[in-house]
Amino acid sequence: MKIISIFILLTFLFACAGVVAGASPTEAGTLSHEDFTSYSTCNRCHAITTSQWEGSMHYHAFDDPFYQEELKLASEESNGSLDVFCTRCHIPVSVVSGQVPPIDNPNISEEADEGVGCDFCHSVKESSEIGNGGYAVTPSETKYGPFDDSESTYHESQYSEFYTKSEYCGMCHQITHPASGVVLDDTYQAWSEGPYAEEEEVQCQDCHMTPGITEFEANPGRAGSGAPKRDHISVHNFAGANVFVTGILEEDEHREMAIERLQEAATLEVSLPDNAQPGEEVAIKVSITNSGAGHNLPTGLTEARQMWTQVDIKDSQGREIYSTGNLDKDGNIENGIIYWAVYSDADGNPTLKLWEITDVISDNRIAPESTAVEVHNFTVPEGAVDPIIVDTKLLYRSAPQSLIDELFGGEYDVPIVEMESVKGGINGEVESEGTPGFGSFVGLIALLTIYLFRRKM
Repeated sequence: MKIISIFILLTFLFACAGVVAGASPTEAGTLSHEDFTSYSTCNRCHAITTSQWEGSMHYHAFDDPFYQEELKLASEESNGSLDVFCTRCHIPVSVVSGQVPPIDNPNISEEADEGVGCDFCHSVKESSEIGNGGYAVTPSETKYGPFDDSESTYHESQYSEFYTKSEYCGMCHQITHPASGVVLDDTYQAWSEGPYAEEEEVQCQDCHMTPGITEFEANPGRAGSGAPKRDHISVHNFAGANVFVTGILEEDEHREMAIERLQEAATLEVSLPDNAQPGEEVAIKVSITNSGAGHNLPTGLTEARQMWTQVDIKDSQGREIYSTGNLDKDGNIENGIIYWAVYSDADGNPTLKLWEITDVISDNRIAPESTAVEVHNFTVPEGAVDPIIVDTKLLYRSAPQSLIDELFGGEYDVPIVEMESVKGGINGEVESEGTPGFGSFVGLIALLTIYLFRRKM
């Protein structure tokens, strides 16, 4: 009964306001798709920028198969109450032009069917409130951007400081449940309350719109054909951490950028004794530091994102002494500490369905520049052959395998990225095997081969 009342409230909210956040955002159905220009037109002068955007998760914001499956389920179970709420950020032109709902409209125009596209982004004049798609979009002959001296023969250009601030990204990268008030995506909030905003004055764009992975790196070039050469032009691949979807869609370049970003996000340290005797209890301390992200690790809609440590301890003959964080035959994480947010429904049961969420059960994600410490205890067995090898990995995947199996019927294996790894020895030295992350790349190639084998044509 509680869930039904939530859906009724959702319907009421959308019927009254059309949107949730923002004092004066653009309401659904108030514009025409003809007010917007398709990216094929933008491409004529901004070929480099559009080539970066093509294949990105902004480009695939609506046709992302993971999102599509969850959207269909959410729409069915909420009787369509969430259709506008979800699509407002995933396919914005279709919402403000009234082409969505329905979410499966076969007649969506070219301008609307672009995910998060060029003309939409550069027609956003302001946002009066952060989150839930609280944008005010005003399509016209004037395009907004970060330069105060831009000139174009095709359209007018106007400088907006808003395009240089994290508040721009926060319009959609901060999601609050419209009925329960639970924060579902706190990417902007975590940044705004953390050291990147308060002490270092690093904006989202400084990491996600430059060639640098965890810090600003200049990208000299031109914004468009005939434009002046500048010291820095923002890149538009918007690299994040979505290895799963970019792999399914065979967007290899964007998948590689996601892997690289994950491998630069955290630092792993392992403290272990030099020596231990048979029968002695040993404590190993594993420290995970969010050293490269201006938001929590992981971030996004974190009911699904999983980061965890895998610790395998064996003697030199390969006999297992201790193990945690490995996968069982169904792809579930065994015994490991998972860094994510766990939510509950109205009955207090854990749920992966965003539309059912009424409360937070736990949230142990790692804040920017913070460290999580784990202690792993084991007893050295009699007869163990030295050295004892301690192999520790920090791993990440976009979603639990069980969720992907439920949505796709067993079609895909979720790739696991090795973010960092440390190997050490007790009662003797152990040689490190290659550079951290290399094994994950090889593993990912194997998983992609499985994708091709298992995909239903």
